[in-house]
Amino acid sequence: MKEIGRRFRLRFNRKDRPLSKEEILRGVREADGMISMLSDTIDREIIDAAPHLRIIANYAVGYNNIDLNAARERGIFVTNTPGVLTETTADLTWALMLTVARRITEAEQFARSGKWTGWAPTQLLGSDLFGKTLGLIGMGRIGQAVARRAAGFDMRVIYTCRHRLPIKEEKRLRSSFLPLPELLKQSDFVSLHLPLTEESRHLIDRNALRLMKPTAFLINTARGPIVDEKALIEALRRKKIAGAGLDVFENEPSIPPELRDRKEVVLLPHIGSASLETRIRMGRIVLENITAVFAGKRPPNAVDRALTSRLK
Repeated sequence: MKEIGRRFRLRFNRKDRPLSKEEILRGVREADGMISMLSDTIDREIIDAAPHLRIIANYAVGYNNIDLNAARERGIFVTNTPGVLTETTADLTWALMLTVARRITEAEQFARSGKWTGWAPTQLLGSDLFGKTLGLIGMGRIGQAVARRAAGFDMRVIYTCRHRLPIKEEKRLRSSFLPLPELLKQSDFVSLHLPLTEESRHLIDRNALRLMKPTAFLINTARGPIVDEKALIEALRRKKIAGAGLDVFENEPSIPPELRDRKEVVLLPHIGSASLETRIRMGRIVLENITAVFAGKRPPNAVDRALTSRLK
């Protein structure tokens, strides 16, 4: 923030909370550039309220919070921060898998409660990861980073995605391609690593969850609406799956009480990229994108490569 403030006249949110739409509208009227968070809905009304706007620099990899058509019509660049949070999000995926499978949250709360009276053979029994089957839905940068880590657990890795990887890459990642239904049937852990599109919205619905093993766990560090939360709650209640580890939710920041109350579900407040090192790198990418546009150049991380912008 200090570096951006040294280079540009800056108006910013001084509180660590999302801005209301009214606050965003007031803030963008004279702005030449905007830094948006994934929690900010940048719709046509906001874009139309900013006649001088040349760039919307999203402080995130995803950008489904921005009306790309409205930005394109105005020749406004939309940028993101790709690549920088790959390893951090992959780490968190594994943290969720280990936590939900080994019942870490329950165990930690039990240890703090003062009720623990000693070791017992059936106390807080969980599930192994070692030697199990990991199913990855989406095999981009984050999916591949998760797959690389699976080697340390001697896991069988299967994946599905729109475009199958070259055989050489599959061998490098010790992975094999399967259609989605078969992946769901065979996986002990199903982990989501795909963008939110109309095609992927509610990809994990009632029918998908029915295909999963009753001993399987669902992990989501991608986008909340990829999972139909009502169907997930039903599957958990009926013990159709063993549990879930969720960092993202369908209607953030709202989390249904039916999920909050379930001990076999681990819930995190969208912290996939929340390491100090990663957030600093994200800020630097945002700064690079804004600096390029204000210098009359194409930003390095424009999400619409075909855009003809008002370069000056």
